[in-house]
Amino acid sequence: MDIYEALYTTRAMRRVKPDPIPQETQARILDAAIRAPTGGNAQGWRFLLIDDPEVIGQLGPLFRSCIERMFETVYGDALEAANKDPDEPKNASFLRMVRSVNYMAKNFEGYPLLLTAFNQGGDGGSIFPGVWNAMLAARAEGVGSTITSVWIYEREKLYEILGVPEDQGWNFACLVPMGYPTGRWDVAPRRPVHEVSYKNQWGTPLGFEIPEPLWPPK
Repeated sequence: MDIYEALYTTRAMRRVKPDPIPQETQARILDAAIRAPTGGNAQGWRFLLIDDPEVIGQLGPLFRSCIERMFETVYGDALEAANKDPDEPKNASFLRMVRSVNYMAKNFEGYPLLLTAFNQGGDGGSIFPGVWNAMLAARAEGVGSTITSVWIYEREKLYEILGVPEDQGWNFACLVPMGYPTGRWDVAPRRPVHEVSYKNQWGTPLGFEIPEPLWPPK
């Protein structure tokens, strides 16, 4: 697969099939993860793969609880505003995301594979390159993924279910549900580069504009 195809089309894929992910595919995903840069070459990470339906079944209600709390708190005002004017383009996009996340919560037990990532020390700068490597590798294998960190609302219960030791300094970074997608791969719509980037000094224009994605080549 062309590297730019992977970069441009590895988007959040929340609707997936329950088909199991073969062990050899899981191995390639994890091996790619640990090849990522790590500060001081410390490799202070642990990855926990979950494909046991019983464990995933325990995590489902926990995830739904976290999502409910997130939409009540972090996104409460935005959700209320969007519901008041759902046809406004920005609101419509936000509500599509909400429906997608709610679908994910409702069908969480249907995910065939979960990847959880933990790090010791630091702010996550060494763990997320590894997570992203895993997600890119999954894309190369035709496996969709989406990153979630909402579990911080139920951290203690998450650690208990997964058997994570509390006395060794392992910090939860994220959980990535994975599965073969039911939809199609595509380039995610985003605000163009020149609207969110500067050059040399904050607020100074880049000097160029990119109104359309540069991949696929025209």
